[in-house]
Amino acid sequence: MRTKILIVLQILGVLLICCGALQAQEISVNTLRSIPADTSYKQITNKPQGSTLTGMLPASQRDSTQTDSIKPPREPLTAIVKYSATDYSKFDRRSNKLYLYNEAEINYTDINIKAGQIIVDNTNNVVFAKGILDSAGVYTQGPVFVQAQNTVEPDSIKYNFKTEKALIYGSRTKQQEFYIKNEVSKRVNDSVVFMRNVRFTTSENEEDPEYYFYARKVKFVPGKKIVTGLVNMFVYDVPIPLGVPFAYFPMEKETSVSGFIMPSPGENNERGYFLQNGGYYFAINDYADLTLTGDYYTNGSYALRGSSAYRKRYKFSGNVNIRYEHLLTSERGLPDFSETNTYNIQWSHSQDTKSSPNSRFSASVNLGSSDYFRQSTNIDNVASRLTNTLSSSVSYSKTFQTVPQVNLALTARHTQNTQTQIINMTLPSLQVNVDRIYPFAPKTGSKKGIIENINFNYSGSGENRFVTTDSLFFTAQMFRDAELGVQHSIPLTTNFKLFKHLSVSASTNYQESWVFETINQSFDTEQREIVLDTVNGFDSFRTYNFSTSLGTTLYGQFNFGEDKKIQAIRHVIKPSVSFNYNPAFDQYYETFLAPELDDPNGDLTREVTYSRFDGGFYGAPGNFSSSGVSLTINNTLEAKVRDRDSTAVEPKKIDLISNLAVSTNYNFLADSLRLSPISVRGTIPIIQNKLSINFNTTLDPYALNNNNQRIDKLNIENGGSLFRLTNASANFSYAFSSKSFEKNSNDEDTQTARNGARRDNLLGEDGDQLRNKFNNKEEDEEEDVKRELYNYKIPWNLRVNYNVNYGNLTRQDMITSHAVNFSGDVELGERWFVGASSGIDLTTGKFTPTQLRFARDLESFNMTFAWTPFGTYASWNFFIGIKSSVLSDLKYEKRRSPDQNL
Repeated sequence: MRTKILIVLQILGVLLICCGALQAQEISVNTLRSIPADTSYKQITNKPQGSTLTGMLPASQRDSTQTDSIKPPREPLTAIVKYSATDYSKFDRRSNKLYLYNEAEINYTDINIKAGQIIVDNTNNVVFAKGILDSAGVYTQGPVFVQAQNTVEPDSIKYNFKTEKALIYGSRTKQQEFYIKNEVSKRVNDSVVFMRNVRFTTSENEEDPEYYFYARKVKFVPGKKIVTGLVNMFVYDVPIPLGVPFAYFPMEKETSVSGFIMPSPGENNERGYFLQNGGYYFAINDYADLTLTGDYYTNGSYALRGSSAYRKRYKFSGNVNIRYEHLLTSERGLPDFSETNTYNIQWSHSQDTKSSPNSRFSASVNLGSSDYFRQSTNIDNVASRLTNTLSSSVSYSKTFQTVPQVNLALTARHTQNTQTQIINMTLPSLQVNVDRIYPFAPKTGSKKGIIENINFNYSGSGENRFVTTDSLFFTAQMFRDAELGVQHSIPLTTNFKLFKHLSVSASTNYQESWVFETINQSFDTEQREIVLDTVNGFDSFRTYNFSTSLGTTLYGQFNFGEDKKIQAIRHVIKPSVSFNYNPAFDQYYETFLAPELDDPNGDLTREVTYSRFDGGFYGAPGNFSSSGVSLTINNTLEAKVRDRDSTAVEPKKIDLISNLAVSTNYNFLADSLRLSPISVRGTIPIIQNKLSINFNTTLDPYALNNNNQRIDKLNIENGGSLFRLTNASANFSYAFSSKSFEKNSNDEDTQTARNGARRDNLLGEDGDQLRNKFNNKEEDEEEDVKRELYNYKIPWNLRVNYNVNYGNLTRQDMITSHAVNFSGDVELGERWFVGASSGIDLTTGKFTPTQLRFARDLESFNMTFAWTPFGTYASWNFFIGIKSSVLSDLKYEKRRSPDQNL
């Protein structure tokens, strides 16, 4: 026991001597003496080496020479290196290297390296990664280098942790839409990479792309840009002879990049050679952009266009298009020379309903020259050229949450007939509506009876109207011809039940109209004609009327039995009878004497009655009383049939007649022709929820005289039938497809629709619609895998529109219009598409506007061809270009514009 105690004491003594020796080496005696007395020994020993201890001396005792201005070198590794491998992790102490094999991985700060084999050289701070050979001798587990958002897949890589530089051999990476592959690249830092013998493409087939760009030297800034030297384009490994000495490819991730838009060359029969759609794109900010493009023709014609799209999330979105064309025909000095200026302005704005629940601003503007779409040489859709009406509306509405609630709306409207070039504009229109007020309603509970349901409200409107033409649009003359009017309306209504099954409603309406211009009439004895004299100044008139209606609903059902295929038929009838009375307001009428129209000598006179409000803003109130009864009967016929699905518990309901309405009116106070023609309209379903035929007919009970004028004599009393069929119409529209008659949407917000044309493609498609056939296609990958050659289905769709109109108002007994229009698309293969839009006018036997179209998906390219073979707008357009948005300017487009002489 004593022996063990001595051994322990000897060991402790040796340890104390060693500790003392270590302290003597770290801190000299002189240094310890200079430390203040209140500083403990523990504080001294915990401080690191170097100038940190000197900093504890008083300022008077510090030696300035001990402060080293050279910063100590940064440690090569600033974070923990984590590594793993499947087969083995071996560290060689002699060479100071770490070997990782099979599914090796290293994580260091934001860097992740995966490879089949990784070697870490701690002496030189270098990591080397490469793949391995499997049992079949195939090179597998190639390196994958990831830093932040950038990924590189090379054949091998050498990375220096200290300098953060790397040499990459056979790297493959993806930046935005580009797939980049190169032989050798040198990574200078995390933002610049120099490459040699680079191949980059947007083709998804990275190993064997259908096209690629080859550059000898490249400077690559990940996420920002690619700058190259000499670049050649290869198509299926065949080089294109033309090359560019340098190239710049922007690759910003979050914002769009401004840049030039390459024009498309071509030739026009009337205006010579041209460059179209060239210009510049401005990426203003994250919320808006601006595109400026133009066309130039060798005969001096030109066009300018500006478009901007803007959007702020949860606030609003919209787009603006302004187009101007200066067109020359023939040559100056020739008889057929003409010079025209046309323009078109479009603006669409919508507001998110959540941004401001009590107010809303919206705009839909389409105005300009009436002949813009017909004369423009840069419109590739017939539907836009056939537009007959342009319309616009800009409105602001505000709801005041008061009791009662008040709604205010300020609107500017515009309609334009492109055939007559007449423009009707309301600028502005102010409407104020006050919510309904129930003065006798109980404070709690529902309203019952005629008294408690009495309600009234107020609505007022003021309008400033212009009627002008293209040549006077927004000129001083247009504003001088403006008309202003204000109208107030206060309707008083009530409703109640009668005998539990009859619904009765009664209403009266008081209306006051203010105008600021009236027209006086008089007979000029010297000129022997009626003279109209416009009087400026405030004037007004007041009108009122009364109406009441009575309606109910009748049900009838016939049961065949639950074991029958048709189990029951149900008939719903909704008759409605209404009475209205409009008094005569003859106090607003005056008379004067004028010669009889049939008296050439002027000896006989006649009394002319007129109102100073005739031809005014709201017209003149009636000077004849009218009182009539209107009758309307709505019918619905349904059937209850046994469902083909054996698992269905309930029978299926189908519509036999969706709506069959019969209506007419009888005027008690009319001198003659008291009974109005009977209107019959309805809808007959052919395929439930898919195809319905709409029809409308008018039956006149009165006969015609020899001059084809209606007379006060029933047609049956004149030797005819009970009613004369004066006009009738029927139409239907249906979309067939290969997917079980699945209906296609026709509400696409395309540029053609914004031009005022049809939203469907019955009159053809524009270039953007045609090029997006494959881009917008959603492919079912699982279905493609399961599909076999013998079970391949050709996708197709066909839209058919049919309408016919019959007229016999004055015994013409003829089909006034009769046409069938169709539009169909067929995908002959996975990447082949053909389509056509046409129709036949059966009254004339001529074709309606026809378009044949073709599209081919060339994987990275789109190729389209649209052809209007005949007609006024006969033309064709061929396009081939890269689908990727970053290379959309690499395209070829050739077109033949319509001949303007036709």
